[in-house]
Amino acid sequence: MPPSRKGREYELRALGLRDFAGLTSPRQRLDPFELARYAGLLVATFDQVASLLTQETRDHLTGAGRNDWSGGACSQTLPDGTKLIILNPTHGANRQNATLMEEISHVFLGHTPSRLAVKNSAGDGAPRARDYDAKIEEQAYSVGASALVPFEGLREMVGAGMSSREIARHYGVSRHLVEFRIKTTHLWSVYLEEQASRNYAGK
Repeated sequence: MPPSRKGREYELRALGLRDFAGLTSPRQRLDPFELARYAGLLVATFDQVASLLTQETRDHLTGAGRNDWSGGACSQTLPDGTKLIILNPTHGANRQNATLMEEISHVFLGHTPSRLAVKNSAGDGAPRARDYDAKIEEQAYSVGASALVPFEGLREMVGAGMSSREIARHYGVSRHLVEFRIKTTHLWSVYLEEQASRNYAGK
């Protein structure tokens, strides 16, 4: 378990998700798309919902505004009981894995979906803000990241001298997410020492 209280809390919840996915080893890769299916979540492609949007909105979401959103889940379930999740099609597979895992965590943790607030000051009735809860978002992201890169597997790989890029490739996530996990689990100093030893040995 990670040394911090919050880290242990996130890890325990993440292990529950990995157990639900049927994973038995901390080195196994978690497929968020498989987990979403078993959890009653429907991941729709952007193309499948694009017909519901205006051309201007589609162009904005995949063009100028592509870096302003990663994905989201509809607050209302579909008639068959599943919940719809949409991912940003311009993001790579590693980032989509993290985004989907965060949305799955929201559902499993029972979080109330944030809502868009319509402000009419601009006169166009467009959504301008949402009720963002930093604590809830941190919990969902951290639990999702912990499920994708479990502490036990991460500690073993860091101790074996693997780089963050190699660990990221193993788990199918971004290097940024792996380094986030290394730092938040207090393995950063060990990681730097192992990388320095590896680089020295390679000279």
